[in-house]
Amino acid sequence: MELTILGCHSATPRENFHTSSQLLKFKNHLFLLDCGEGTQIRLREQKTNFKRIKHIFISHLHGDHFFGLIGLINTFRLLGRNIDLNIYGPKGIEQVILLQLELSKSITKFKLIFKELENDHSEIIFEDERVKVSTIPLRHRVYTNGFLFEDKSKIKKINFDKLNAFNIPPTFHSKLMEGFDYVDKDGNLIENFKFTHKSKNSFKYAYCSDTCFFSSIINQIKNVDILYHESTFLNQDQILAKKTMHSTAQEAGKIASKAGVSQLILGHFSTRYRDKSRFISEARKEFKNVILAEEGKTYYY
Repeated sequence: MELTILGCHSATPRENFHTSSQLLKFKNHLFLLDCGEGTQIRLREQKTNFKRIKHIFISHLHGDHFFGLIGLINTFRLLGRNIDLNIYGPKGIEQVILLQLELSKSITKFKLIFKELENDHSEIIFEDERVKVSTIPLRHRVYTNGFLFEDKSKIKKINFDKLNAFNIPPTFHSKLMEGFDYVDKDGNLIENFKFTHKSKNSFKYAYCSDTCFFSSIINQIKNVDILYHESTFLNQDQILAKKTMHSTAQEAGKIASKAGVSQLILGHFSTRYRDKSRFISEARKEFKNVILAEEGKTYYY
């Protein structure tokens, strides 16, 4: 998995503080998570192949999470895109996007496929043979979802000490890791369990955008490998966090701790704070393995 932070600040964009958007490379897919203002510029800075983006996930209809979407779609149109674009987001997103395209006489030649969300329980919204994506219902001022990305394949580890006893070519090793048996040139079946260890748990990434402290998500994100959780405020502004239905860094740490995740990435920072190291300090009161999202940085897992 490769996760590139395009923007991780809240509310209004500034010269060096960009609003929410992430690019997730996951099992040969290139997913876009949220699309705040200026996202397409950030994508160009990353030299992203626009044609590879076929699925866009919008958490909620606040401007800092989707105002860049209409511009990105129009750029796709101007570049002559002919590949379908799937957009997952709250009910109403189809209306607002199509109205802008209609009034500006910018109807696309490629198909826009909307999956509008309105359930208050988790649902699978995308699935193929390798990846499953589910919603994570959050609690914010408007209807909001996070998204859980799960690698469906369970990779086995090869026991090379035992494998050496069989004449299996290295070109077949990736198949062994996926659980396939091997048939040799004489037609003899060599069962997979004889030279592999038990499968590892599937890799999971949870993206939790704007939300107040919401313990209901803990069971769904239990033991995920990476959790991105909003941390708009520090404890000194806890009253404001409650009023606006956002989280503090310490509350994000508490969610990570209770869910037993492997690593927490903090983001959606208010630009009122100059010293971001304080976010780390406050989150670590609850959870130790925490890092700050950095715009333009790619994380490899």
